[in-house]
Formats: sequence, structure tokens, C-alpha cells
Amino acid sequence: MNLSRTAKIVLWGFMGFGLSFIYVPLMLVVINSFNKNKSFNWPPTGFTTMWWTKAAANSGVKDAIVLSLLTATLATIIALILGSLAAAAIARYNFFGRDVISLMFVLPIALPGIVTGIALNNVFTNFFGGLTFFTIIIGHATFCVVVVFNNVAARYRRMGSSFEEASMDLGASRLTTFRLVTFPMIRNALVAGGLLSFGLSFDEIIVTTFTAGAGQTTLPIWIFQNLFRPNQAPIV
Repeated sequence: MNLSRTAKIVLWGFMGFGLSFIYVPLMLVVINSFNKNKSFNWPPTGFTTMWWTKAAANSGVKDAIVLSLLTATLATIIALILGSLAAAAIARYNFFGRDVISLMFVLPIALPGIVTGIALNNVFTNFFGGLTFFTIIIGHATFCVVVVFNNVAARYRRMGSSFEEASMDLGASRLTTFRLVTFPMIRNALVAGGLLSFGLSFDEIIVTTFTAGAGQTTLPIWIFQNLFRPNQAPIV
């Protein structure tokens, strides 16, 4: 499609505004992290790496980062397995209630996080003996599965079934067909779903608040707890 010069200028203008709206505040935060002043002010009063040094030496920050990375990694692995299997089943097989099951997989991401968090908290505390590190992983996996499922299911719909059918017509087994035909075609969807799931899990705070056990503090929760403490705010 050929656009006029005016349309191109308008399009580039909107794109520039959108990118600026997203990245300029982030740049200001990064620049201000080297500010000598303890408070967030502009322009910075001087340059220092003291806050980065204190953050690197803070045991609470390091423990929170490790917990967040571990939680996001495990939740993403669970989401990749369950989401891809569910997408394959719904895309490739006809069975009673398929549309309902598809809706059930997508529903968690449409619900407010506080609703999901309260529901999971009630289940874990009443039926599974309380909250632990593993309850955080399960809580995160509930919405990470949706991301993987949507990406993989969309890829299955676009690719159709003709390639897989041709492979099996030529004598390949289902496992060989999946390894040589299906997996290479859905690989990008799995990577995209995995990256999105990891990012969502690492950044999640509402569901984590309701599913974290005693002493389990992820990085977003640590930041929220210390944001308004005078001694910790500059490190945050």
C-alpha cells in the first residue's frame, strides 16, 4: 500500500509520540538513578553511582531478584508445556465442549488480578495447607498459560493441517511429524509466548501478594514495600 507524503508524516508522528510516551519516562528513571539527591528531582544535582552500589550490596534486593527469576522461569516452563499441549488438542481434535474449554483457558487473563489472587488464596489456604513458594509459581502459571495458549493456537490456525497430513501420508509417525514438521512451524510462537510469560510473571505483584508465603518476597513486592521508606527509597 502506497501512502501519501502527508499520511507518512502523520504516521511517523504518531509512532514517535507513542514510543516517546513509553520510553522517555523510563529514560528519566535511569538518568535519575545516578542523581546525588535522595529524592526524584529534575534536573539531577550531580552524578553518582552510589545508589547502584548500595542496590548491588543489598541482600533484600538480591534475594528478591533471585526469587523473581526462579518463579518466572518455572512458571514459564509450566505455561509452555500446558499451553502448547492444550493448543494442539483444541486446534487438531474435534470433541464435545472444545469451545468451552478454549474459553476456560483464556478466561484467567480477562479476570482482574485481585479476583484471581483472592480465589487462589482461598484454595491454597483451605485445601493445601497454606502458602509457599510453589503457590506463587502455580498462581503465575494460571495467567502465563493463557499467553502461550493464545500464541500457539493462533499459529496452529494459520498453518492448517495439510503439512502434518502430508508427512504422515509419506510414512512418518506422529512423533516424527511433530519433531520435523510441527515443532519448527510453532517454534516462534513458543518463543514469543515464553518471553511474554516470563515478563508477565517477573513483573506480577497482585497475584503474588495473595499467593506468597511468609518470607517470600519477589522484586516487585520488595520495591512496593520499600518505595516510601526514607532509607530504601533511593535504592528503589
